[in-house]
Amino acid sequence: MKTSARNQFAGKVAAVRRGAVNDEIELAIAGNQRIIATVTRESTENLGLAPGREAFALVKASSVFLMVDGDTAKLSTRNRLAGKVARVEPGAVNAEVLVELPGGGTVAAIVTIDSANKLDLRPGEPVTALFKASSVIVGTSD
Repeated sequence: MKTSARNQFAGKVAAVRRGAVNDEIELAIAGNQRIIATVTRESTENLGLAPGREAFALVKASSVFLMVDGDTAKLSTRNRLAGKVARVEPGAVNAEVLVELPGGGTVAAIVTIDSANKLDLRPGEPVTALFKASSVIVGTSD
């Protein structure tokens, strides 16, 4: 499958927490990290999402926030993928930042040039990629 989403994470469903309308899907990905997605109950059933099921998560780079020095920060964002800056591609207004994750994965974020400068994003430096559970699209291969 080809998509325009820069961030594509393959993994297995680790947990499904049922809700009245929406379910919370926990996906285990490479590097012993987890992604949380909020999907409708109908989507959970249509995709056959259950623990052990292979699935993937898609997240647009524009939905990813970056944080440095935030180990004690209290945020409502459920997804926090810790890694290191692999590269920063500056543009006229925005920069694309590629974060290398443990286990060989990456996550891309689009941030303003001003934000990239204020965060002092440089290759090799630790950074955490953040995104909301509602920004995650879950899919299966069949």
